[in-house]
Amino acid sequence: MNTRLAPTLCGLAAAGLLSAGQAVADDPVELTMYYPIAVGGALTDVIDGLVADFQADHPNISVNAIYAGNYDDTRVRAMSAIEAGDAPQLSVLFSIDLFDLIEQDAIVAFDDLIETDEEREWLDSFYPGLMENGQLDGQTYGIPFQRSTIVLYWNKEAFEAAGLDPETPPENWEEMAEMAAAVREASGGDQWGVMVPSTGYPYWMFQAFAFQNGHRLMSEDGTEVFFDDPASIEALEYWVSLTQEHEAMPDGTIEWGTLRQNFIEQATAMMWHTTGNLTAVRNEASFDFGVAMLPMNTQRGSPTGGGNFYIFNDTTEDEQRAAMTFIRWMTDPERAAAWSIETGYMGVSPAAYETEALRDYVETFPPAAVARDQLEHGTAELSTYQGGRVRRALDNAIQAALTGQMSPEEALNQAQAEAEAALRRYARSR
Repeated sequence: MNTRLAPTLCGLAAAGLLSAGQAVADDPVELTMYYPIAVGGALTDVIDGLVADFQADHPNISVNAIYAGNYDDTRVRAMSAIEAGDAPQLSVLFSIDLFDLIEQDAIVAFDDLIETDEEREWLDSFYPGLMENGQLDGQTYGIPFQRSTIVLYWNKEAFEAAGLDPETPPENWEEMAEMAAAVREASGGDQWGVMVPSTGYPYWMFQAFAFQNGHRLMSEDGTEVFFDDPASIEALEYWVSLTQEHEAMPDGTIEWGTLRQNFIEQATAMMWHTTGNLTAVRNEASFDFGVAMLPMNTQRGSPTGGGNFYIFNDTTEDEQRAAMTFIRWMTDPERAAAWSIETGYMGVSPAAYETEALRDYVETFPPAAVARDQLEHGTAELSTYQGGRVRRALDNAIQAALTGQMSPEEALNQAQAEAEAALRRYARSR
């Protein structure tokens, strides 16, 4: 801050002629932000570029953006820093971390930070489906940033070689199994029909199957799960059948981190994966491919996914205002559009898709709109108290069923029991 102007600014603030936010506008503020990456591509370079542009626009706010690994790694690093008394001011963390972050009194509600009608309009500008995992009891704690749904990628050349219409993806579970088996047979066993990842975030894939079967896995208040419902069991039985009955998917587990490369190398004709991989697939695929909404059973559907911005409690008022300035800048429609084009993640607001850049991009590359359009059939990602324990119980069950160690019913009954044990004290407090 210019020291010759400082007394004048302080005097104006004291006289009530300058708001507190304006009074500190020229004071240098340093922010630390941890963020994750769970997809392919040089996204750290993209983040670094955005931060540099922000700092050019806001020379008195510096942002130290630290890549911290995957979502779990980033949550652990941020919480460890808080416990060590070296809290970051903000971070991009899993949207589903909400309950645990609130329970630890770690984050600030954005409703407590907004001061103007214009800021309220910004808070209300995002897709409602992307806000579900960021809101609780009428307050907003998480702002959508790198958000996604699961989409189906398919290799049109592999479809044509198998005698399938290369422009028509599977509409439902039955068609996906049949098409996958047809590809496997036509390739003489050299190419798999479909791969659905079962490491990394298996619960996310399973939630899609369950929701397509008309079933929600958890209560809205994060205190109950319904893993052992007959509709859940049927969903896992179908996933298992892609290997055991249709012989169209490899047995055992399928790695999240290498599946995109498997698709690029044409080891599989179809894959379920995040739309956050869309730009990487477009840049690397040597064949014509398509992107579609996930196939349905009783209904269409995919859980949303990805990361939200959070602001931490153990920060000063000036830091919180600076953090919100940065978050607003990053989620501005033009920036959200650029981020979507660079990565494949969704533009987080309708206004992002109304920008000339993203409108033109969608016109020339229609797959960029699939995840957005699928929001109409979306559901909030699995999120509960004791989220890590609950998701681990479900992940273990899914993998036990897929590897043949347990039947889907046995595995999900066990996961239900483990989740209920983790959630027992929350259920009692309802």
